[in-house]
Amino acid sequence: MSRLVKIAAITGGTMLLGLVTFCRPSESPAAIEKQWKIWSDSAPVAPAVGPDFQPARSFAPLVKRLQPSVVNIATSIEVQGHKSFRRNPGGGQRDSRDPMDDMFRHFFGDREGMDVPAQRRNSLGSGFIVNAEGYILTNNHVVEGATEINVRLTEPERELKAKIVGRDEKYDLALIKVDSKEPLPVALLGDSDLLEVGDWVIAIGSPFGLAHTVTAGIVSAKDRVIGAGPFDDFIQTDASINPGNSGGPLFDASGNVVGINTAIHAAAQGIGFAVPVNMAKQFIRDVLQKGRVSRGWLGVGIQELTPELAQGMGLGDRQGVIVSQVFPGSPAEKAGVRRGDVVISFAGKPIQDSAGLTRTVGLSETDRDYDLKVVRDGRDTILKVRVVERDEKGGAFERKDGLDSSDDSGSLQSNLGLELAPLTTKDTERLQLKRGQGVKVEDVDSEGAAANTGVRPGDVVMEVNRAPVGSPAEFADAVSKIKPGDSILLLLLRGQNFFYVVVKKPGPDQSGQNSEPPQRGRKGSPSR
Repeated sequence: MSRLVKIAAITGGTMLLGLVTFCRPSESPAAIEKQWKIWSDSAPVAPAVGPDFQPARSFAPLVKRLQPSVVNIATSIEVQGHKSFRRNPGGGQRDSRDPMDDMFRHFFGDREGMDVPAQRRNSLGSGFIVNAEGYILTNNHVVEGATEINVRLTEPERELKAKIVGRDEKYDLALIKVDSKEPLPVALLGDSDLLEVGDWVIAIGSPFGLAHTVTAGIVSAKDRVIGAGPFDDFIQTDASINPGNSGGPLFDASGNVVGINTAIHAAAQGIGFAVPVNMAKQFIRDVLQKGRVSRGWLGVGIQELTPELAQGMGLGDRQGVIVSQVFPGSPAEKAGVRRGDVVISFAGKPIQDSAGLTRTVGLSETDRDYDLKVVRDGRDTILKVRVVERDEKGGAFERKDGLDSSDDSGSLQSNLGLELAPLTTKDTERLQLKRGQGVKVEDVDSEGAAANTGVRPGDVVMEVNRAPVGSPAEFADAVSKIKPGDSILLLLLRGQNFFYVVVKKPGPDQSGQNSEPPQRGRKGSPSR
């Protein structure tokens, strides 16, 4: 009898013992069987595990096939020399680059700085071969700033120098190359979109310099956003990942690479993150074909659709992303996208948050038309939008709404807890607005209705419930038409960014508020 069968038999015996223990002595075996059948027929039963479920008895055959394609990467970074601490004549501010200076001064006083010579800092990481000619994929942070990169291979065991072909900080990926006289063993790239939570995965790398360490686990979650960058889409796994695993492959149970091990949770065990291989495929293609990374761009400013905003916009429990700004001349403007549209899908893929839209558009093929589904005025609308290549210089897209001057005097204290004032000429020039656009928030009452909604002094209110406002009087008139207790949708401008907030209009009985008409007066003085 095999070990597996023995365990099953022991388990079954234990269950039978439990049944005998709790059965009444007067019941016959037939009665016991009848009671068991009634219980088993009426009790909820977990779905049977499908016939395709086969827990791996051993990963050894798979590991033997995969290990040759995984490499150890050693880098050297040259750190420039500097002075450990410097004199401080006259008691002025010290010019120091060493955080230990204060401690040294405490014991030795101010004196001429000591020269610290240039040093070499070594680090270790992992990678895997994606092309027989010697192309290797790893993390950007493994090779960033390296003055020397050495790659150690296993079959046959040797060390080769590598050079960087391309790298990208936002994806945290890098492609390096070694020169080899013979073809190298290649790791096959899989499809990370086909991964499911619970799938087996295997990580191979060099944690703490221990080359070709193999760990196994499952996919714990997908689409993780951990704050590493604008294109976060990590695979979470409980396969053990440690420093030195960075850049190494995450294989599925068929031996295909599905991720690149990149990060760990500093305060936990069994929580590792890998960049999906489909993102890496695009990175490799762009680097080899264009010599740079190409990312898609729509030309919109977006914000999260919170439950409060969804209610204020009459969307119920729908999910999506609010368009708070449309840049002039952008693909979005040409496609007819408007401020206030709520994006619910792109290219047929549901959009649930800002990160999802940024990632989906960024990874899309450029110079192609896609379906953009938005909710506008309560109706679903499909727009055709052509995605273009994103300008990676990162400059803000300049608005050209026209310039004019707008001066007025006096401020308005609204019953929303906002003190408002007209925009000055300098305001309109700085914000690139024209006359009759916007009203400035001078102060926010900490106990008012607008407190804790995100409104700050200095913000400019552009719209009230989708209607433009250009003065405190227009703001007051728009708010007065709204019933107490109803939600008010405000469009704000802060710097160069537009965004929405929802404020609930207070009723006459609410503490700290009243429904009396707003009072006018100079800022900082009693209303008159």
